[in-house]
Amino acid sequence: MLKHGGNLRMAAQQYDIPLEDWLDLSTGINPQGWPIPELPTDIWQRLPEKDDGLMEAAVAYYGSAYVLPTAGSQPVIQLLPTLRPASRVGVLAPSYAEHAYAWKRRGHALVELEHDSIEAILPDLDVLIVCNPNNPSGLRFPPEKLRAWSKSLAQRDGWLIVDEAFVDATPELSIALYAGQPGLVILRSLGKFFGLAGARVGAVLAWSTLLQQIEEELGPWTVNGPARLVATRALRDINWQHETQQRLCADSTRLATLLTHHNIAPTGSTPMFQWISHPNAQALHDALARQGIWTRYFNQPCSIRFGLPGLPQEWHRLEAALRQISQTLKTA
Repeated sequence: MLKHGGNLRMAAQQYDIPLEDWLDLSTGINPQGWPIPELPTDIWQRLPEKDDGLMEAAVAYYGSAYVLPTAGSQPVIQLLPTLRPASRVGVLAPSYAEHAYAWKRRGHALVELEHDSIEAILPDLDVLIVCNPNNPSGLRFPPEKLRAWSKSLAQRDGWLIVDEAFVDATPELSIALYAGQPGLVILRSLGKFFGLAGARVGAVLAWSTLLQQIEEELGPWTVNGPARLVATRALRDINWQHETQQRLCADSTRLATLLTHHNIAPTGSTPMFQWISHPNAQALHDALARQGIWTRYFNQPCSIRFGLPGLPQEWHRLEAALRQISQTLKTA
């Protein structure tokens, strides 16, 4: 299986630093997630119930009735390639690697794309997959451009798959309002913005026929009861959502300023993370790890992603570490 951020136990063993002494900036997850309430004890003793309010909360939050709650995005990412015949699939590079991995292992023909080549190659594709904003580069696609691509693909029974895992802090980028149109598949997650990665809950938005196929293949009780309750309440908490959007944008700007001050100006960003393509990225990643700060390293291209610190002492710790290794961070 592919490597992901958050593998902190491995880092603790590799660098011989106790697990509790790490600052984990590797995941791009909101460090001040939605506050979990005390859960009723009987929720652990009942099977999940579809009429518990999660669907209504999801419809209101995403602005579309064409939605299916899922156990995060991953089950759908793995399922979608099984629901099409052999296809020519365009994937952005770099991007979230699970998409390319899932389609390739099911025998589809993969075409790695740079963002500025999509328009030219679109007529030769059956499926186009983009993350908006992109992970890890932070690249953003205008909604009107995505809608045009979707319409073009749909004319020949093609699909546009838009992974919106990081869109919640910038909802103006989402095309969830257009869900239901044939050929358009949208993936959403409560793991990043809401900080609920451990709950494994998200949603897929698509036209009715495909949603029915996905629901049938995933089977009953795909989202566990406690996760359904937490997700329902989080999706309804509009005040928290608005406050968090503002805070994340401010914190991301603060992080960009801090990194730039220490000679590693970000190459791309979202309100959830800063991404730096840098020839010394691996050395930078290792130097921070030796101080118990875990970031996400990518070898293609050579780059590093910083999630947001949460508490004031975490910001101070990162700043002190960057100051200490500032010679390593000078632009090559």
